[in-house]
Amino acid sequence: MNKIDRTIINTLQEGFPICSSPYKKVAEGLRISEQELLDRLKVLLESGILSRFGPMYHAEHMGGALTLAAVKAPEQNYDNIADMINAFPEVAHNYAREHALNMWFVLATETPEQIQPIIQTIENKTGLKVYNMPKIQEYFVGLKLEA
Repeated sequence: MNKIDRTIINTLQEGFPICSSPYKKVAEGLRISEQELLDRLKVLLESGILSRFGPMYHAEHMGGALTLAAVKAPEQNYDNIADMINAFPEVAHNYAREHALNMWFVLATETPEQIQPIIQTIENKTGLKVYNMPKIQEYFVGLKLEA
């Protein structure tokens, strides 16, 4: 990753223009062509440097729901359990933790009523108790990862 790639990543974390040609506008600010920007984004995504490029939605404002969940996955079966949980389209993130509850994941559903049935289905599929830790209060912390 070179200086231009790092500048692209840092710039895009600050926002994306809402206009008829947003990539062109970003490229102009970076003093590169729109095609170069698109090509570089494609390489960053394909190489895994970026795992995703897209908007962040506030699910609750759109009628949806999020919850943090965790399981105590046996180490000898950890990868298999992770694969089972990650197969659910409602699983947004999955993290290994050094804790008795060693696998934490975020569930995102279209409605709050869908959270518990998904948890039950994950429990049935994995044979593990899912600990549901819904958000009580939201705190906003601006996160920008300097590339």
